[in-house]
Amino acid sequence: MAARWSVGIEAEGDRVLSREEIVELADAVAGHGGVASGIGTTRYGARLVVAAETREEAIERASGVFLAAAGRAGLPAWPVVRAEAVSEEDDG
Repeated sequence: MAARWSVGIEAEGDRVLSREEIVELADAVAGHGGVASGIGTTRYGARLVVAAETREEAIERASGVFLAAAGRAGLPAWPVVRAEAVSEEDDG
């Protein structure tokens, strides 16, 4: 049975992000229990909840959701600079 994982991912680029851009990202990740961050910084990020067997699988699944959400939000395709995952079992 797959565990639920909380996955944090951030991408970094070369300009400061607006409130509106991060609100768009928040809307795009909301369906995955997601929250977004990055207003006024050169990074945008999200924390998502996914089901997966392993930490690596959780990061892979969340990365796909994150990149698709960033595209829907109209954010630049910046490189991912951080990804971490914690299972509900580890966190509890």
